[in-house]
Amino acid sequence: MLSTGIKGLDKIITGLREGDNVVWQIDDIKDYIFLASVFARKAVADKKTVVYMRFAAHEQILKPLNGIIRYELDAGEGFESFSAKVHGIIARHGVGAYYVFDCLSGLLSAWATDLMIGNFFMISCPYLYELKTIAYFSIIRNSHSFGSIARIRETTQLLIDVYNCDNKLYLHPLKAWNRYSPTMFLPHQHRGEEFVPLTDSVNTARILSHIRETGEPRAKRILDYWDRLFIKAGEMAKTKKNTKETADTVNMLCRILITKNKRMHDLIVKHLSLGEIMDIKSRVIGTGFIGGKAAGMLLARKILSEDKILNWSGMEEPHDSFYIGSDIFYSFIVQNQLWKLRMTQKTPEGYIGMAKILRDKMVHGTFSQDIMESFQQVVEYFGASPIIVRSSSLLEDGFGNAFAGKYESVFLANQGTPEKRYIQFADAVKKVYASTMGEDVLIYRKSRGLDQLDEQMALLVQRVSGSQRKDVFFPDVSGVGLSYNTYVWNDKIDPSSGMLRLVCGLGTRAVNRVAGDYPAMAALSQPLVRPYSEKGDEIKFSQHNIDLIDTKANDLKTIAFSDIIESGLYNNLNRVAERNIDLEESYTRISGRIKQHWIINFKKLLSDSKFTETFRGMMQALEKGYDYPVEIEFTLNFAEKDDFKINLLQCRPLQRYGNTKKVNVPEDVNPKNMLFSSQGYFIGGNISQKINKIIYVEPKSYIGLRQSDKYGIARSIGKINSTIKDRYRNAALLIGPGRWGTSTPSLGVPVSFSEISNIRVMVEVAFPEGNLMPELSFGTHFFQDLVETDIFYAALFTHKKSVIFNPEWFDGFQDVFADSISGTEKYGDCIKVYDTTDTDVKIISDIVSQKMLCFKVSV
Repeated sequence: MLSTGIKGLDKIITGLREGDNVVWQIDDIKDYIFLASVFARKAVADKKTVVYMRFAAHEQILKPLNGIIRYELDAGEGFESFSAKVHGIIARHGVGAYYVFDCLSGLLSAWATDLMIGNFFMISCPYLYELKTIAYFSIIRNSHSFGSIARIRETTQLLIDVYNCDNKLYLHPLKAWNRYSPTMFLPHQHRGEEFVPLTDSVNTARILSHIRETGEPRAKRILDYWDRLFIKAGEMAKTKKNTKETADTVNMLCRILITKNKRMHDLIVKHLSLGEIMDIKSRVIGTGFIGGKAAGMLLARKILSEDKILNWSGMEEPHDSFYIGSDIFYSFIVQNQLWKLRMTQKTPEGYIGMAKILRDKMVHGTFSQDIMESFQQVVEYFGASPIIVRSSSLLEDGFGNAFAGKYESVFLANQGTPEKRYIQFADAVKKVYASTMGEDVLIYRKSRGLDQLDEQMALLVQRVSGSQRKDVFFPDVSGVGLSYNTYVWNDKIDPSSGMLRLVCGLGTRAVNRVAGDYPAMAALSQPLVRPYSEKGDEIKFSQHNIDLIDTKANDLKTIAFSDIIESGLYNNLNRVAERNIDLEESYTRISGRIKQHWIINFKKLLSDSKFTETFRGMMQALEKGYDYPVEIEFTLNFAEKDDFKINLLQCRPLQRYGNTKKVNVPEDVNPKNMLFSSQGYFIGGNISQKINKIIYVEPKSYIGLRQSDKYGIARSIGKINSTIKDRYRNAALLIGPGRWGTSTPSLGVPVSFSEISNIRVMVEVAFPEGNLMPELSFGTHFFQDLVETDIFYAALFTHKKSVIFNPEWFDGFQDVFADSISGTEKYGDCIKVYDTTDTDVKIISDIVSQKMLCFKVSV
């Protein structure tokens, strides 16, 4: 029999057993200190490993003592980080260790919810049991909801009430798993070394009545601690008083509901009132944070509403959003018994390999009944309106980490029976959750030193902006806006005026590189000056297809713009497009038929000073409010006459990079020494970088490959990328035909971001013979990846007079591809790797002159 250190207590519970988790429900921390100290001293005397987990603000449970190992933990780091550290400590000490934890109620100050305390216990208790340990926990009576106590009771082996009455200590076992005695579940009074059971009704009734009288009202105990916090805050908000207590409450609620990021926190408390925070809470499902994307959207809207020049209320399309709290994400993992797998995935060995297994299990997980009921209420609220379920993780859209396009967003046509819509909604939530285990996002997190931080996934659920047109639904215009334009394609463009990237229909084509389509790019200081000049480019570099929601088919679809015109689905053609008379006349001559041809160029919209000045004003107001350049996503829907309504969907700090120091581009370089040069068409500011390695995908060889081999080329590039350990000291330049990162191999090399993450310079080369053309992706998620990873990007349009590309330049270097990676020798004709370490090869660019040059420095 293993001992508690108190003979009378051992007698009550028939001793401790391997694997026991003991939870003490207390009124006074001193009672727990007494019980835990006696237990620890006995264990040390018995030469057991004793571990003390210190994390709460209360008085320390165990004083320093030889034989006790002490760990100081910070619950404020977040549920996952804290739990992972505890998990690691338990694993380190292995089988048979003894543990004393601080009072679990102390976690409320960090996590603000009983739910997460219950989750922590549910993942820790079984692991401790598995390792045959003995662990002491405590909770403060009446501080937690009945639901949370029920979860703890269900999981633990021993649950014992501890209370003082008339200066006497009493114990009352409530659960003693797998053991029984006739008096075990009676209250017991402490007398010396003994605990005497109260067998008479008088004393038993007196003690239990005392407990009941000192407890919280039953109504409050039904509520989570989280709910009680907000009930109190709601009562304060009704007074509309701006007191220090109100300010402190705003700070506290912001820390538990909106953001952990200090810079964003300071902006939120500066702009949002207590009443506005309570409005946000009224639309939260579950508990926890609303996440970065939701916080950015709400903050930006408030900043715009406060601007004295903008008439934001007159042009705003109000958002209609719900927020699925970040705690639901971890509860989903815990309830589906995936936590152990999650901890294995967090290790270096399992980081990528275990992610796919975890992702598949998350897609097939289930939610608790109360969460499913909340989902049903959301679906019922939106009715048959199309909705989008968007990621809004804790680290998204913050200063320094955008996570642009890393997680899923799921459009739902939201048609059919309530039961069908309800199931589709839950599946969409699981799909976004599972996207946290995508390889690209894991590589992104690791490359930015975020792989061990909490990245809880909250969700932003929004009504899709747009209009129903027969059986399809879409907005008139969607786009991306940047308050600072680092891609300047004309010397008349003012970078500080910002730029827009516009599409007709859903915004998927504005944020992704899409095969065969090009959004309209407009610098707001010169909105009609296009980033191309050749005849025919306006048609080639325009949007030809529209993404929309087909409500009849209950799905997201892509439809040719010409089909939209012919079907008469759209009546705002002249506001987004312009007729191509030359093409119409040519078509009539050849076919003998008359057909309208339109080019989506937004010329009329961009000629409207109200439109351009509105967006300039919006982004200037947001940049001022954030004290930082910003990027926004939006939709625009036309009203009567020339009016429009703007739905601001997202706002985040714009990640910028590139050397701002003046760089002199040499004018006297021998053409034989040039690999390439260009006037414009690069992103990355000023750069002067020595190149140690050049990876070149030869265009003619590439277009002759089968599709499977084109994917093989991408995987081979990824293997070479993984060998680059220092992207600045061992800088690699990647150059190839068409679009890097496309999902369509016929348009370029289909690498994932993780396969180019260590590259320093990436170049896309036009190869018209194979219809391989670069895409100026400024404003896309792909662009955001390049910016955050500090990858300099250049596009070489080889048909332009200002562009030089000299592939014969490579003849002066030895191809070392065969020595770079093994198992891909068959791609040696297509992939060339040149080691330029011993040759002074540089790439230089200057944003002012818009000159860029890659050359071998003459000796």
